[in-house]
Amino acid sequence: MKRKWIFFVAPPAVALLIAVCGEVVMHLWNALVPELFGLRAITFWQGVGLLVLCRILFGGLGCHGSDRDSGRRRAERENMTPEEREKFRQGLRSRCGGLETPAGGSGEPA
Repeated sequence: MKRKWIFFVAPPAVALLIAVCGEVVMHLWNALVPELFGLRAITFWQGVGLLVLCRILFGGLGCHGSDRDSGRRRAERENMTPEEREKFRQGLRSRCGGLETPAGGSGEPA
């Protein structure tokens, strides 16, 4: 019962966010790209389309719990024994084609 208001607030908030972001993209494009690269100015809807295209291609603006997961994985790595850490590195090297360590480096992160 307490959260029924979200159904009334969320759709206009999302629409406002899309409108503001589309407007920002349009103004940034029109201020920079025609002068720098000689391309045409774009409309508001083309700006919104660019946002959607970037979302599809790059997957930004999503909240998939990656912050919580990365914190948990970091804690797991910090609690590894030196043997477990070396085994982990060997697995990475085999998957990544034998990553080289920097010249004079011990392979330890800075």
